[in-house]
Amino acid sequence: MSRLANKTALVVGGVGGIGGAISERFAREGAQVYATSRKGVESTEASVGPGSIRSIQADASDKSDLQRVFKQIGSEQGRLDVLVVNAGLSEYAPLADISEDHFDRTFGLNVRSLVFAAQGAIDIMLPGATIVLIGSIAGDIGTKGYGVYGATKASVRSFTRTWANELAPKGIRVNVVSPGPTDTAMMASASQEVRDALSSMIPLGRMGRPDEVAAAALFLASDESSFTTGAELVVDGGMAQV
Repeated sequence: MSRLANKTALVVGGVGGIGGAISERFAREGAQVYATSRKGVESTEASVGPGSIRSIQADASDKSDLQRVFKQIGSEQGRLDVLVVNAGLSEYAPLADISEDHFDRTFGLNVRSLVFAAQGAIDIMLPGATIVLIGSIAGDIGTKGYGVYGATKASVRSFTRTWANELAPKGIRVNVVSPGPTDTAMMASASQEVRDALSSMIPLGRMGRPDEVAAAALFLASDESSFTTGAELVVDGGMAQV
């Protein structure tokens, strides 16, 4: 069964890592996926299962770039059924070392992109559409050196609640997926000591996989979650839950 058949999805930050896994899973479930990356990727389209993925270069923190993407989707598809906002960055900076640049860069991508992506999406969304935000358990725990990052992810959870309330009359659902440590290429660059330390804090004894986060995003994007809005689906192996 193709759970996103005949649907159009946009994954902001949808090339590589968790975002790439979400783009691929959505396409395998039948969606026409638009996947943005702020890096210099060429505009391409590839078939994946019954759906396809079209990559678009766009800076998620730049409102004009986002407007260009929504204009293209509106012109080509006429509507947007699913928005996933995954773009984000995480940099180490304890309180004494937080600079204006670090603060502005982190909030600019992790929060600014979220706000203006959602704002642009609702203009081409119809009743039954869904917004899935990618948060983090960092928004609920105090990880030394990641205070700014954690604050941005707490913002994601807060916006989820507010927008779920605001957009319910339009028939648009809003939910958030909050991963724990996930075995992406970024995590692969960490030392084995760091990876082992993280795994030891997870009750299931390992880090998550990008496809496991993608499966959670798929549930919230599909009609299977039609009575779910304002919710947080945590995918962390129990790290922040028990």
